[in-house]
Amino acid sequence: MEYPKEVIAESKGKKEARVLVERGKYVKYTYVDASTGKLVKKGKESIFLKSDEGKIEHLFIIPLQKRFLLIKEKETEESVKKRKIFDQNKKKAVPLFEE
Repeated sequence: MEYPKEVIAESKGKKEARVLVERGKYVKYTYVDASTGKLVKKGKESIFLKSDEGKIEHLFIIPLQKRFLLIKEKETEESVKKRKIFDQNKKKAVPLFEE
């Protein structure tokens, strides 16, 4: 297949096309100690991706010495809908994705 040259990337001398998988919204949050309010570990975060079709993926970011490990979590749709996060601006628990 022929791709436009502006979507071509080069990796290890080979040409690769950047192809859209899906678009959507995301939510990113970090973890703080519930007693002190301080970060549990700098860089420890979760990202939830929601496609325009409504599919949700959970990516868990774990900091290592010089890199980050990204783990794709298996979540049920029900557990994602029940999950709340603390919104510091609103000073209350809110759903991951507000409708």
